[in-house]
Amino acid sequence: MSDVLAGVDPRELSVPALVWAADEAVRRGARLRLVVAVPPVHDRLGYDARAHQRSLRIRGESALANAQDLVRGLHEGLWTVTELVDGAPATVLRERTRGAALAVVGSRRLGRAAEVLSEGSVAVPLAARADCAVVVVREPEHTAVRSPLIVVGVDGSRDCRAAVAFAAAEASLREARLMAIWVWPRPLLPHGDETEGLADRRRLLAEAVAGCAERHPDLHVEQQVMRGHPVDELTRASREALAVVVGRRGRGGYSGMRLGSTVHGLLHHAACPVITVPLPEAAGADGISAGADRTRPRTARPAPTG
Repeated sequence: MSDVLAGVDPRELSVPALVWAADEAVRRGARLRLVVAVPPVHDRLGYDARAHQRSLRIRGESALANAQDLVRGLHEGLWTVTELVDGAPATVLRERTRGAALAVVGSRRLGRAAEVLSEGSVAVPLAARADCAVVVVREPEHTAVRSPLIVVGVDGSRDCRAAVAFAAAEASLREARLMAIWVWPRPLLPHGDETEGLADRRRLLAEAVAGCAERHPDLHVEQQVMRGHPVDELTRASREALAVVVGRRGRGGYSGMRLGSTVHGLLHHAACPVITVPLPEAAGADGISAGADRTRPRTARPAPTG
């Protein structure tokens, strides 16, 4: 069984992220790996860099001990392992996603530019480059909702079958409903047949989730096609969800290009954890990803988009 990986921020423990990671490890019967990365210290200001590095390591050790106490307090007997590693946090965690079941991190609520470019940013760079699904816990999941719900964004573009498959498995694991949502943005200028376009997208959405019931007979799947902005509508759906699942565009380009504007928007606005799922290496052109709607009404399969 693969590990559930949890990034621990020594500056401020993200309790919702640790709770999410611990619960998920128990649910999967997996080991929980708690990791603190100690970033390199640059001796540019004339202070003792080695002393500062030692203080960072001491703080990291304390954070790991506190995190381990917290998760073991939640789940007696939870199998945990801790790591204190020198290196940039996003890089350290990225390297440990190979073979992991998923990675869980909190959000520092940075602005969009700072989240991508600052040295200490983790959520966006990790979600963009990890080899496994990444859970960014900015807000706790909504466990008080009477009927538990997992939301997955679908748009018929090139990488989303992995996201749908992950969302279906997660919903089945949690005995939750799966809501597959296709958000069809309104054009600046009206064009085409609205009725035909709506029917086309409903057909594509049905194709995207067609195998879920076969793989998970216990799963209740709902489908919605709606007009609006993908970030707005998926954020609205997140208000009663355990998580929102979206796909990642692939492996080329910088972090922002890999995630796309919809995922970026959800990371900053969703009212529940956001799970970003990469396209498996073997998926090729048959995958789909859940970013903005980039398809057109068609009579044949939509052309792949990057």
